[in-house]
Amino acid sequence: YDVTSGSIAIDAIDVRDLTLESLRSNIGVVTQDAHLFHDSIAANLRYAKNDATEEEMENACRAAQIWDLIESLPNRFETLVGERGHRLSGGEKQRLAIARLLLKSPSVVILDEATAHLDSENEALVQQALKSALKNRTSIVIAHRLSTIKDADQIIVLEHGVIVERGKHDDLINTGGLYSELYARQDLGILSNESSSINN
Repeated sequence: YDVTSGSIAIDAIDVRDLTLESLRSNIGVVTQDAHLFHDSIAANLRYAKNDATEEEMENACRAAQIWDLIESLPNRFETLVGERGHRLSGGEKQRLAIARLLLKSPSVVILDEATAHLDSENEALVQQALKSALKNRTSIVIAHRLSTIKDADQIIVLEHGVIVERGKHDDLINTGGLYSELYARQDLGILSNESSSINN
């Protein structure tokens, strides 16, 4: 989709001057429902980089906080994840998706409610993984769970599609506006319990 006004630039280059292939190769996305194929862990990872070595996959999985699980599996990278990754918990699926993103190594990362359905333990692991994924990259984080964006360089608050506030977390809290109100009201406790059905 083209912008209705102004422009979107990556490294000072208007995206309209880039090919769709070039644009897609420079952007990585992790959504709240990580899409995994009914295939092995390796095949799911290599979807991002088809010539990835086992060492590269291991490094990505370590950074994404999912290596301990993979290492404990009898077939390691050849373990089947099941249809839509049903043999993994929500947190494990997200961390595998983050490992895939790290293998792709895009310059721009978009996280769309990436921790929305995770319990507090899984959220903490995914947040650790995201620190690796976001390091030295332009990141756009779409979130209702405000704990996930506290460290952002800039937070943009939308209400009915209109920007009503922008700034850093502490500044927005001190302003006492909508962000501060939402943050004060938000339940940051356990949202759900998850468990993995992959047998070690």
